[in-house]
Amino acid sequence: MISEKYRFETLVVHAGVTPQNWFGSTLPPIFQTAAHKFSTAEQLSDTFAGKEKGFIYQRLHNPTNEALENRISQLEGGVGAVVTSSGMAAVHNSLIAIVQSGDEVISGNSLFMSTYLLLANVFKKFGIKVTFVESTILEEYERAITPKTKAIFVESVGNPKMDVPDIEKLSAIAHRNAIPLIVDNTMPTPYLLNPFNIGADIVVHSTTKYLSGHGDAMGGVVIDSGNFDWPVEKYPDFQPFEARAGKRAYIDKVWREIHINVGTSQSPFHSYLTMLGIDTLAVRMQRHIQNAEKVVEFMSNHKKVKWVNHPSLKESPSYETARKQFCRGCCALFTFGLADQKECFNFVRNLKLVYHLANLGDCKTLVIHPYSSQYVNFDVATRNKLGITPDMIRVSVGIEAVEDIIADFDQALKRI
Repeated sequence: MISEKYRFETLVVHAGVTPQNWFGSTLPPIFQTAAHKFSTAEQLSDTFAGKEKGFIYQRLHNPTNEALENRISQLEGGVGAVVTSSGMAAVHNSLIAIVQSGDEVISGNSLFMSTYLLLANVFKKFGIKVTFVESTILEEYERAITPKTKAIFVESVGNPKMDVPDIEKLSAIAHRNAIPLIVDNTMPTPYLLNPFNIGADIVVHSTTKYLSGHGDAMGGVVIDSGNFDWPVEKYPDFQPFEARAGKRAYIDKVWREIHINVGTSQSPFHSYLTMLGIDTLAVRMQRHIQNAEKVVEFMSNHKKVKWVNHPSLKESPSYETARKQFCRGCCALFTFGLADQKECFNFVRNLKLVYHLANLGDCKTLVIHPYSSQYVNFDVATRNKLGITPDMIRVSVGIEAVEDIIADFDQALKRI
């Protein structure tokens, strides 16, 4: 494993790469096999027992997936990671390894659609209560904590509300109450933010987005900081995992208890594609941020645009927190408002270059009208609470020539 003394731009290219184990290959081989052959019964027995390291069955582990886990763990500064079949699998596994029936979770209410539905609807069926609070109001987290609270969950930048919780202050609240803080860091990526450095205990990503970066691979990842102590009186079921894995107890529990038994395995081919994507993460994120700043400025001054929401704007309620928390810019996602839903539909129809689809973090610039698509089956009251309004367009700014992005937005707005 490469030394972590190297700078981020070097780690994204070299972390997790072990040519000495791959016959000199500088790219991870795609181990596209359901199972691995063993020479003796004793060897397979020892591997199942954990006495010997090895690969048995793809649902358990895979060499290509391990290379990606090692790379992302180093980028986030963790002690270990497990890659999953999707970002939602990562969110699910990160929490379900901690909570059980009768337990409670506190979550910021600024969430990706499927994360909200998982916590609000699915967890309820398992007897897990989730209390949603305003993501940026620390007092609401304090008031919501009970003796049954086992975890706090937030997105480092709310999608699509574009609000930024103060992770350092929130982690202090969590730790005073012996509760781990889980942060979905999909939007900034570790290039812009390392949540572990400001107090987070667990980080999740949808690797489908910026880490992969090309809209070609589905995946997720759970990363363990190794810093949370899992007090026995509150988390008694962690004891065997702490005895076996020490500081890696949490990620061992995620893998051993949830991941391999639920079957949330990552495709080795998708891990390979994500490794290729991460090679260019630093240069892509730099371009994403540069372009986003210019597009946000243009849209903020366009006479047909009613409002623009991005944490870099001084009028954003999250401006000060974002400026303190992010090292190279905030994110390349923003929202803007037109007169009504009809104008939004006309704007989308008029676009020539920019794609209209349900994804973000792609090299290409993407737009969506969340109110009528991702959140179309939410009741109006819930949509309003989540900041999803009929006049809103969400933009994921790509890495094309920014002049071309702006020109396409301009002509689409002028033709409304």
